[in-house]
Amino acid sequence: MANYPMPKFHFSVEWGPGTKIGFTEVTGLTMESDVIEYREGSSPEFHKIKMPGLQKLSNITLKRGTFQGDIAFHEWMETISMNTVPRRDVTIKLLNEKHEPVITWQVLNAWPVKVQSSDLKADGNEVAIETMEIAHEGIKVSKQ
Repeated sequence: MANYPMPKFHFSVEWGPGTKIGFTEVTGLTMESDVIEYREGSSPEFHKIKMPGLQKLSNITLKRGTFQGDIAFHEWMETISMNTVPRRDVTIKLLNEKHEPVITWQVLNAWPVKVQSSDLKADGNEVAIETMEIAHEGIKVSKQ
């Protein structure tokens, strides 16, 4: 039997204790490291050496359909007050065909930085999608 890569369309998101919400899209699971260039004056090499520097973590964007009476994104955003906000760990799981997690991203100490309601269009024929962008303090990746 052939070994194929996992499809990206079957996933779950948990944001807060026991809260599962269906999302249509998750983007921004990106980690990178700055590069520090250094050259000592007496080095026999005529170029700089490169060393790893600080890590950079991009914000994560979550998109979902808008449901009647559900304003959870806005309620979390409204809790921000004078540099304080209740932070949450967000768990994102890529699932196999048996709905079992294959890869898990544990997003640490997340909080909302942007909430965007759906655009409205009188002649549109699409689902209303709302978007939340979250900042965080790290991602732990594990395989199940």
